[in-house]
Amino acid sequence: MVKKYKLIIIFSIIGLIIIGLAAAILYLKIVRNLSKEDKGKKNVQQLIERESKIPKNAIKLSPETDLYPPILNSQEYETPIPLTSPLNTAGIEDSPFIKENKLYFFFTPDATTSPNKQLLDEVTGIYVSEFANGAWGKPKRIFLTDPGKLALDGCEFVEGGTMWFCSSREGYEGIHWFTVEYKENNWTNWQNSDFPSKYQIGEIHINNDELYFHSSLSGGKGGTDIWISKKLNGQWQKPENLQTINSDEDEKQPFLTQDGNELWFTRIYKGAPAIYRSKKINRSWQTPELIVYQFAGEPTLDSEGNIYFIHHYFKNGKMIESDIYIAYKK
Repeated sequence: MVKKYKLIIIFSIIGLIIIGLAAAILYLKIVRNLSKEDKGKKNVQQLIERESKIPKNAIKLSPETDLYPPILNSQEYETPIPLTSPLNTAGIEDSPFIKENKLYFFFTPDATTSPNKQLLDEVTGIYVSEFANGAWGKPKRIFLTDPGKLALDGCEFVEGGTMWFCSSREGYEGIHWFTVEYKENNWTNWQNSDFPSKYQIGEIHINNDELYFHSSLSGGKGGTDIWISKKLNGQWQKPENLQTINSDEDEKQPFLTQDGNELWFTRIYKGAPAIYRSKKINRSWQTPELIVYQFAGEPTLDSEGNIYFIHHYFKNGKMIESDIYIAYKK
């Protein structure tokens, strides 16, 4: 893969989330000064079809027109294919996470749109699709802020009835972590739930009292590494670098299988994101193996072992759109 894409992908693979949140912080300060009349128009959270905000000239790409399709490097899975409509669109589907029969993901309608415009487009945010009758249903927006308040949310992780997510929002400086509870078929009672700031925590996966995350903390192998922090007496302890997992490339977006015995993550391979897996044997993580490469990242697995991941479509050095793909386990 041409190495000029490497820097582009390191940022885009996070799904226009963390970068978008950071850039929106300053803009939030401006928006707070909107007149009371303008704010009054936004005091109710309205459900708007996300497809309506996709540019009219957007072209839905497919494997047939893909210049750099994902390449499978394992005999355990079928050839990766994109999920069909209504889940994938000509916009940006990103940052997938599966829990039971629900698929959570981040969406924004246009890869070229600035975070400032994403903040006000009324559709950028976290969505969920439910699997029923053999198919994924129409995604629904999850509102994670109070009516009339602005926020850019992403990096979702769900366990039990709790969702962790990162956000840039009114009333807070910078990017913070929050939690929200699922009660009576609705996500409610969001609150700030920051991890220690000195740990520079990126996307996370929590497994009981173990917190897996990526970070550029000093003491790693270079770039972004995957770390683990253990909770003791209610406090997250000093992170440990997963030496066996990390390399001098960037490792990001950890995902653990339900039994805790497989760690999946994204690593740069030949200048583009690729998906790796490490197995835990005798309580030790083994050398990671390459599973899917070429613009493939952010893996998440369902209960049957099928891999869902993000694939970015590129043309002339620019990202056009991204879809959620699946590689079925044989």
